[in-house]
Amino acid sequence: MPEQIKPKQSYPPGNSRTSNPQTNTSTTQNIVEDIIKTINDLTDGLKTYPIRNLVKHAEEFGPYLKQQRLETNQVRKFLDAVNRLKADLAETGDFAKIETEVVLLKPKLAYAAARQRAAKPLGEVMSAAIDKVHSKEDFERLVQLIESIIAYHKAEGGK
Repeated sequence: MPEQIKPKQSYPPGNSRTSNPQTNTSTTQNIVEDIIKTINDLTDGLKTYPIRNLVKHAEEFGPYLKQQRLETNQVRKFLDAVNRLKADLAETGDFAKIETEVVLLKPKLAYAAARQRAAKPLGEVMSAAIDKVHSKEDFERLVQLIESIIAYHKAEGGK
């Protein structure tokens, strides 16, 4: 009986992110959890999300979504809906007129996540953010968040 050869695992030093799927999953899951925790800890709405933290989170989350094979057009569909609401808000200046539509973005995200597994992390983060949108300023921060995520997703080579 031939001796069974065990495959040798080697990881380049400092490059565990790409070579160890187990670590990769937990690291990236931490990104989603970190962002959601930060958003949930905001006591005075999304407008209090520190912009430097927002950009830092987007810088990590955009590439993560690319890694999950989320396509830009999936993110863009959400951004298009947000931009339509942004245009409505600019026209009326009254957040109360778009609030219902903002909250109704959550079921759309859930539907997208059900159709495409890669959209689930985006849905989780955006749902947490939408829960903190109660004013025009909160909505503007939501727009900044999604635009930042898309920018970093695209910069990572997202198509």
